[in-house]
Amino acid sequence: MAGNHAAGQIRDVKASPLDGPAERLENQNLWSRSLARKWTAMLFLGTCLLYCARMTMPVCAASMAATFHWSKIDSGLVLGGFFWGYCFTQILGGHASDKVGGERVLFISAASWGLITAGTPVLAHLGPHTLALMMVARILMGLLQGVFFPSLASLCSHRVVKAERGFLMSTMHSGSHFGTLLAGGMGSMMLDRYGWESMFYCTGFLAGLWAVTVRYCLLRGDVTVKKMENLQPSLSRKHWLYLFKKPPVWAMVLTHMCTSSTSYTLLSWLPMYFKESFPHATPWVYNVVPWLTAIPSALCGGFVSDFLITKGYGVASVRKIMQFGAMGLSSMFILPLSGAVPFTSAVVLISAAVGLTTFTGGGVSVNVQDLTPSCAGALYGFMNMMGAFMGLVLVSFSGYLIEVTLSWSIVFSLITLVNVTGLGIFLIFGDAKRVDLQDKSQIIVV
Repeated sequence: MAGNHAAGQIRDVKASPLDGPAERLENQNLWSRSLARKWTAMLFLGTCLLYCARMTMPVCAASMAATFHWSKIDSGLVLGGFFWGYCFTQILGGHASDKVGGERVLFISAASWGLITAGTPVLAHLGPHTLALMMVARILMGLLQGVFFPSLASLCSHRVVKAERGFLMSTMHSGSHFGTLLAGGMGSMMLDRYGWESMFYCTGFLAGLWAVTVRYCLLRGDVTVKKMENLQPSLSRKHWLYLFKKPPVWAMVLTHMCTSSTSYTLLSWLPMYFKESFPHATPWVYNVVPWLTAIPSALCGGFVSDFLITKGYGVASVRKIMQFGAMGLSSMFILPLSGAVPFTSAVVLISAAVGLTTFTGGGVSVNVQDLTPSCAGALYGFMNMMGAFMGLVLVSFSGYLIEVTLSWSIVFSLITLVNVTGLGIFLIFGDAKRVDLQDKSQIIVV
């Protein structure tokens, strides 16, 4: 992956007059083309299984609610419990990945959340306190999955050249939608034939198999990122304060919070929306079609993003164009769902909206690597933590609104409002110029 575009990355590094050693060290960290292909394939599968495990509960929520007599508020608490855990390991995962390499962090976390997924049905049948046990399981799942995307951001910053980061992140986003698609399609089949428990067992087994494959096929050598200790910035309070004095940084964080929370809300509640609004519809259609649309959309968005950059368009302009598609255009398809629409129209609108949201892979999701490549993992962990916290609030609040109003329209209106707010902030204050260099005498190594 680094072969054809390495020269472009070196030109970026040479922009600073003092970066001779940094340039040589950075090239040592880049993946070779053959290794990059292997890791891209494995990371795609890992992201797929991550979301398959994450979506298992939303897909099974309606069946579990009927079995254990949960109300909408109870279901919202269980679904939202994931984000309580997800909030608290973001920075830790990113910081650990910046220090020891994201590859190892990904392996350890995948093995752990695979075990939790497979053990969820056992917890559900342990005793009378099923609701509390399911919340604990979801919190643990969030804790263990919280390190994934910060580790991925750290890997992308250290191992991949700038002109290919958009495609890699978009490929990972397409993996997330393929996982959602797999969970929806597999769930629709397995729920009817084998019961909701089988969904958890199958997903947990596949996650464990992925972790074993990574351990014995890709982690046999030294994967630690090479650094120059005297040049590596510390993540002190002073350094964090310095970064957050920069408008592009907090604009990126706020926008990521908005797009993450609306995506989590759609992921969590769409299966139940279709089941209640169109009870006679075929489940696999609404569980599969939207996420099937998202896969080519994500790959297309990543390709367009990198293509525009290689053709000389400004990085900041490209990030804003992609984010406009992810939040602006998608909202145009979400808002009509606030009214009464037939089943076919609802599927088409949701599919278009979900497909367009994948453009964030070439927008704000990769912007952290433009602004702060030296600590991309830790900062992405912070913004993902904030996004997860806002997702927790929005998912739980949506459950409350549905329970009280007995209507889904207010939820889709709320999603549109949050999207438009985040987009406006990014269009006004967003940028792509590096901001983690505190002075000209300091070199920060990626």
